[in-house]
Amino acid sequence: MSNTNFISRHQSREEAFALLYEKCYNDSSTEELIENAQLSRDFELSAFARELIDGVENNAESIDKAIEKNLKGWTLNRISKVVLSIMRIAVFEIMHLDNVPVSVSINEALELVKIYSTEKDVSFVNGVLGAVSRDCKK
Repeated sequence: MSNTNFISRHQSREEAFALLYEKCYNDSSTEELIENAQLSRDFELSAFARELIDGVENNAESIDKAIEKNLKGWTLNRISKVVLSIMRIAVFEIMHLDNVPVSVSINEALELVKIYSTEKDVSFVNGVLGAVSRDCKK
């Protein structure tokens, strides 16, 4: 895998995260959010980001169930929207994208958490995603 490909996938995850996070607070359709982002800033959604966004939206129920099942003493409502948006992307990848290694999905999620959340959330997200990945192997 070339470094350019890695960067584009990382950036795609970041694009997907930004739109999915915004969707948590905005009733607009995903298409409207993308259109507004394109109008307000130099924004071009990558194909991989689009695949992640569509995948998370189309599989929201099973993704949230997988996350919730692996929360110890937590509920989805108690998790910050930042962390939840990042975990949803990673869980979609773990459950549905065979061409992305589980370790890459988890590592990419942890990198986003380090940027957009707190250090204590890193171990929390790592634990939840690790448990989800073990469940998916069964």
